[in-house]
Amino acid sequence: MLNRLLEALPPSDRAHLLERCDSVPLAPPQVLYEPGDVIDHIHFPTSAFVSLVSTADGHDGLQAGMVGNEGALGWELSLGVQRAPLRALVQGPGLAWRLTAHAFARELSRSTPLARVLHRYVCVLLTEFGRSGLCHRFHAIEQRLARWLLTTQDCAHSTQLALTHEALGHMLGVRRVGITNAATALHARHLIDYRRGVITITDRAGLEQAACDCYRAHRRSYSELIPEGSRR
Repeated sequence: MLNRLLEALPPSDRAHLLERCDSVPLAPPQVLYEPGDVIDHIHFPTSAFVSLVSTADGHDGLQAGMVGNEGALGWELSLGVQRAPLRALVQGPGLAWRLTAHAFARELSRSTPLARVLHRYVCVLLTEFGRSGLCHRFHAIEQRLARWLLTTQDCAHSTQLALTHEALGHMLGVRRVGITNAATALHARHLIDYRRGVITITDRAGLEQAACDCYRAHRRSYSELIPEGSRR
C-alpha cells in the first residue's frame, strides 16, 4: 500500500525521498507526540492510521482529524514549525515511512513539488479543522458517528473496525450512551453491525447517506487540492 502524498510527487522526487526514509511499524495506543512536543520526524502512513486529538484542561480530548495513507504526521515541519499543536494517537496498526526532521528539511529545500504537495495538504487539514467545530455544534450524533466510521474505513481499508463505544465517545466528545443510541439507530437501518468492540460496515452507500455533509466536503477538498491528475 502506498502513501497518496508521496504518489503525488514526480517519480524522481519520490525515489530520492524514499531512499532516505525508514519503514516503521505503528500500533495503538502509541502516541507519536503530545501538544508542545518537539517534532523530530515526519511520518507518511501507508497502512497505519492516526487520530489528531485536541486536548484542554485535563479532558480526554476531542478528535479533530484523522491521518491515514492520504496524509502525513509532522506536516507542521513543512511550515517551519517545530512543536506539535495536537496529540497524535495511533488508532490502527500498520506501517509508515519515517524521515527525520533534519532530512525532511533538506528534501523540502531541494523539491518544490514536495513543498507544494505538503502545503496543499495543510490547506486540506485546516479546512477540516475549521469544519469540525461546526460539525460538533450543529450535526446530530448519528450523522457524526456515520462520518467518523466512513473516515476510519477510508484509513483502515477494511469494513471491520476495532472501535469500542467508549473510545468513540471520547473521540466525538459525547457520553457513551449517546454513541450506543446512535450505533443502535445505524444498526436498525442495516448500515452497520457491532459486537465485542468491532464495528462492521455492512452498507457503505447507505452510511454515506446517513453521514453529515462534512464527510463529502472533506473528500471534495482533498480531490480539488491534491488531484489524481497531479501524480506523475
